[in-house]
Parts: sequence; C-alpha cells; structure tokens
Amino acid sequence: MKHWIKRTLFGFAGLAVVAGSIAGCAGHRHGWGGGDSAEFRTKMVERVGSKLELDASQKQKLTVLSEKLQAQREAMRGAGGSGDPRSQFKALFAGNKLDQAAATRLVDEKTTAVRNGSPEIIAAAADFFDSLNAAQQQKVRDFMDRGGRRWGHHG
Repeated sequence: MKHWIKRTLFGFAGLAVVAGSIAGCAGHRHGWGGGDSAEFRTKMVERVGSKLELDASQKQKLTVLSEKLQAQREAMRGAGGSGDPRSQFKALFAGNKLDQAAATRLVDEKTTAVRNGSPEIIAAAADFFDSLNAAQQQKVRDFMDRGGRRWGHHG
C-alpha cells in the first residue's frame, strides 16, 4: 500500500509541475504578461472564457482555479531551498556521485508541497468543472483529448 501511495503522490507532483510549468512558461511563449503571472492568468481566463462561453460565475471559478495552481507552482518552486528547480536538480549531480540524501529530501519536500496544496486545487477544479454545462464539459474533454493543443471550433 505504501508503494501505491508514493506512486500516486509522484503522479500528483508530476501534474503540479506540468501545470505550473505551463502556467509559468506560456506567458513567455505567447508574449502574455512579460513574466507577470497575474496578467497571464487574466488573459488565460479571458481566452478560455471566450472559447467555453463562460458566464461571470464560471469565469470567477476559473480565476480561483488559476490562482490555486499558481500558489501550488510557487510552493513547488519554494520547496527544497533555492527556489530554482533546475539548480536544485543540477546540484544533485554536482559531485562524482549522485547525492542520494539530497535527492530524497528534494522529493520529500516537493511531495509535501503537492500533498498540502492538492486538496485546494482539486476542490477548485471540481467547483469549476462541475459548474460547466454538458457542452462546455465536452469542449474541455475534447481539448484534453488533443493533448492541450488549440481549442476546437465547435458550432
């Protein structure tokens, strides 16, 4: 059972890292926000809002979800010391042997950050998704089926 729990936590950690990376990097790739995550989140909510034809209440729920994801991203970056995941990872390989103790600490710290933030993210995601009508939910599923590439134009 303990092995299953670790695998589940690593899965959540992976999801959080991916979601945080997308949120953090997408602004740079698309010229949104110039590094300002609040501006990026606002533009993302507007874009998704228009594609899904969200009402004001649904946009607010999406805003809450994006804020929770950003908080999780910041917690993940802050876990483990320096706040720079790349340098934290590179430091494990700095010597002639992998620093196993530091690797274990890093995984434990990131896992704790994910475990602590996941309930709020899950609740915000559920609140947003559950507020969507059937057609909106299907658009979200279609988007996920395409691997997050381009919103389709459903008539």
